Amino acid sequence: MRRCAVLASVLLAVSGSVVGRAACAEDLVDLVHPLIGTGGGPIGYGRTMPVVTPPFGMTGWVAQTRQSGHPGLSYYYKDRSISGFVGTHQAALWMGDYGEVVIMPESGEARTLPAERALPFSHRDEVARPDYYRVVMGEGGQAIRAEMTAAAHSALFRFRFPAGAARRVLVEASRAGVAGGVRVDEAKGEIAGYNPRRSDADLGPLTLPRFRGYFVVQFSRPARMSTYPAMPAPDRPTGAFATFDAGTDEVEVRVGTSFISVEQARENLRREIPGWDFETVRRALHDVWQEKLDRIAVEGLNGEQRHIFYTALYHALLYPRSLSEYGRYYSAFDDRVHEGDSYTDFATWDVFRAEFSLLTLVAPERIGGMIQALLQDYQQGGWMPKWPNPSYTNIMIGTHADALVAEAIGKGFTGFDRALAWEAVRKDATVPPDGDATNDWRDRKPGTPYEARGGLSYALRLGYVPADRTAEAASGTLDDAYDDWCVAQVARAVGRQADYEQFLRRSGDYRTIFNPATRFMQARNLDGSWAGPDVGWTEGGKWVYTFDVLHDVGGLIGLMGGRDALAARLDRYFDGDYNWHSNEPSHHVPYLYDFVGQPWKTQERVRAIMRTEYADRVSGLDGDDDCGQMSAWYVFSALGFYPVNPASGIYMIGSPLVSRARLRMGDGRVFSVVADRGAAEAPYIRSATLDGVALASPMVTYRDMVDGRTLYLVMGAKPSRWGASWVAPGAR
Repeated sequence: MRRCAVLASVLLAVSGSVVGRAACAEDLVDLVHPLIGTGGGPIGYGRTMPVVTPPFGMTGWVAQTRQSGHPGLSYYYKDRSISGFVGTHQAALWMGDYGEVVIMPESGEARTLPAERALPFSHRDEVARPDYYRVVMGEGGQAIRAEMTAAAHSALFRFRFPAGAARRVLVEASRAGVAGGVRVDEAKGEIAGYNPRRSDADLGPLTLPRFRGYFVVQFSRPARMSTYPAMPAPDRPTGAFATFDAGTDEVEVRVGTSFISVEQARENLRREIPGWDFETVRRALHDVWQEKLDRIAVEGLNGEQRHIFYTALYHALLYPRSLSEYGRYYSAFDDRVHEGDSYTDFATWDVFRAEFSLLTLVAPERIGGMIQALLQDYQQGGWMPKWPNPSYTNIMIGTHADALVAEAIGKGFTGFDRALAWEAVRKDATVPPDGDATNDWRDRKPGTPYEARGGLSYALRLGYVPADRTAEAASGTLDDAYDDWCVAQVARAVGRQADYEQFLRRSGDYRTIFNPATRFMQARNLDGSWAGPDVGWTEGGKWVYTFDVLHDVGGLIGLMGGRDALAARLDRYFDGDYNWHSNEPSHHVPYLYDFVGQPWKTQERVRAIMRTEYADRVSGLDGDDDCGQMSAWYVFSALGFYPVNPASGIYMIGSPLVSRARLRMGDGRVFSVVADRGAAEAPYIRSATLDGVALASPMVTYRDMVDGRTLYLVMGAKPSRWGASWVAPGAR
């Protein structure tokens, strides 16, 4: 819908006239379809959930169709029953939840186990939006209608019960096998408690005995309250019931959450949902999303593409998750409460590629705090984390927090200590993790020290990570080379010229695993011999990772034997169906044609991927969204550019789906993209100008964007030679 009619009537009543097109702004929240990616199908399973929460909200709220695990999310579209509404902190399928709380309305007999209390539902009776969720559960005259909306640390539910049945609300503090706590206070109409469950507890070195997810639940009607089980039982869940009088048809329930204390959960709730006005809370959440989504205005997309675009932007704006609780935060790195702000759920191996770069454009006010959060983790735990959930997890490889720091510094962001940033990234690049020579650092290996750069003790001597000593060694060597390039950029920014030159040289160590006989990247053993071609990779293989030199494509061109040779290898990669867009190391590859004098092929390949790998349907994402990275690729590509080397501040031009886009930068300036004839039948760029000046190179920069320039592209139905004469730095 549009808000034009409502706003116009208000303005007319107040002033007698309607002025300004701004009053007729499109409701972009309506365009978000949170069910995209929540189920499998012809394209794939995006492993997303239709969470109701603000951008970067601490707690997301979602219907629980199954109990989460790793792997496993709380919501899966093909399930047919709901056992509760969970305040979740789970960021991805492969990451478990932590400190969650579950709310479930019941009628009839009291049931505590999820399988027993689950009620059937139909998607015909389901509405999923960023600001609101509604569903009807149960059958016939015994159906319960549930609605929910939320704020950053809290949620408000509205339950409508059937007539003639017992009415109660269950609050599950913790599942079976978890020693949660719960207490009731009928006089205050409140249930409070905590859940100490932390799925990453065995994946890192920290025990965190103080960790708790706290909650406070309050009710709009008087209730009789009781806890369960009657006697302590480790094989039973822990929780409480609020039971209402027979005449109570509708009950509202508000929930506050915290990682600090029950008192802080109550304070969070007081600040965010002080009353029982459901529509006011929903409208506030709607307006927060509208403001964020409106940072990018697009024209020329068809209805399906608009839904995909704004749903992708919604997904990208969910993470990293804020841990700030009105001036304080709990740290999962020293198990203490601190003054200040913090964030968690940085999927750095994924999001350093594009999602974080997108946030520098649409949420610049958050960037300084996000980097400061990583540096606080370094101070409190000894290292910047690679996948905090909420503590060290030793999941994935590399130290790509280095890339986030380098990008933030390179783009001029402030709000964090640059000297501390240099100290943190230098440690990543120079200090091997504890036990490096005796640990193979396999993914999710329990009870290990923090991994940092696994195999660094060897790489410092050999220039590569040996496959017969360290898992995922070939991918690790390439990731370390990129991170060294990023560390070099930080060194230069803080005036450490000698360090800059040292790490810049080290960033060329990707060459140590290039096999000139096959012209593929290949793992090596400790003695220098080649390991098998399928050894040492992380979620990919030699075809994908041979192109994984984000910072020195010119150098890769040289190894391959020139631009034509790399172009031919790219053709074999795509024509041979080796592209694996469902996983992140492939995301930059179609843009490499820009570097080899064939940008029209970038335009072809990018358009094909947008068409085949994304859709306005439940199975509309091919592969884990991974905290918004898969979605960020679509947002950038639909706009017409992508950050192949994100920390460089350079964006390679592809083929925009939009006919016009306006990016509102943080200081009020607007970067515009205009694609003349940018429709499906005209995917090729014939010419380009930047602020009216001819643009020969297939790139724009972050500086172009913050300066509010206009990129004007003349599109055509046939390939052209535009951009073909540009030569990448270092290319031969």
